[in-house]
Amino acid sequence: MHEGLISIGKMAKINHVSINTLRLYDKWGLLTPIYIDEDTGYRYYDMKQNARLDLIGYMKELGMNLKEIKELLDKEDPTLIEAILIKKQRSIEKEMDDIIRKRNAIKRTIYSLERYRKSPTPGTLTTEYIDERHIYAKRVNKNFYDYDQDGYEVILKEFKDQLLEEHLPQIYYCNVGTFLKRKRFLKQEFITHDIFIFVDELFPKKESVQTLESGMYACIYMDDFNNEKEYAGRLLKYCMDNNYDVIGDYICEVLIELTFFKDNERSMYLRLQVPIAYKKVDPHH
Repeated sequence: MHEGLISIGKMAKINHVSINTLRLYDKWGLLTPIYIDEDTGYRYYDMKQNARLDLIGYMKELGMNLKEIKELLDKEDPTLIEAILIKKQRSIEKEMDDIIRKRNAIKRTIYSLERYRKSPTPGTLTTEYIDERHIYAKRVNKNFYDYDQDGYEVILKEFKDQLLEEHLPQIYYCNVGTFLKRKRFLKQEFITHDIFIFVDELFPKKESVQTLESGMYACIYMDDFNNEKEYAGRLLKYCMDNNYDVIGDYICEVLIELTFFKDNERSMYLRLQVPIAYKKVDPHH
């Protein structure tokens, strides 16, 4: 009866699968042997069944489990196959986006560490060209400058809660920055409820992303959270002394958090900055 058929062992060998895999497929009703010897219990297959086995392998490569494959093969409905494949495609695309986000986050952290190593000492004033950046900003209830570092932690948690409520990837919750409106900076009025994170092209809420234009910035570097008001004043004086026009909002950017080395408080290295333009000097004066 089994003349012209092939044994389960040979079927497994020529298709690069295990005998246990073929037994499992038989158990699920995915690929049933053509003949089972009643005396020995040996299973035999027809070479033409290779096509079915190839299809099962292909569907597994697409990410389908045996239950999904069984459903598709039983119903023989092309529309159902298409629907499940579309669902799988979306799932894979989401996984790819998650992986790329993690890769980008790792690259940002490496870049931040390198930038920290090469940054000037705290208190250094510079004029720098900064590339275009993209941010996602929210408003919080408390004025950032009314509180010490403990209060800052409360504000950060409020901000993080907002991100969680919006189901946004937490991979972006790092190096949180704050804004101070241009008019307030010029008057040194430290009142702000604006807080932000830097984002990339994969950030879900693209319609809410703001762009910080590339351009020249006056900057001062800082490593002590409590010195910001003093350093912001020094930054304004630097702009005035160099005849710079402040043309946009003041930004407090956390270059990197140094909490790798401390577990009792948030330690940061910051770059305070304002976008500037050079005032035109009248050659007749």
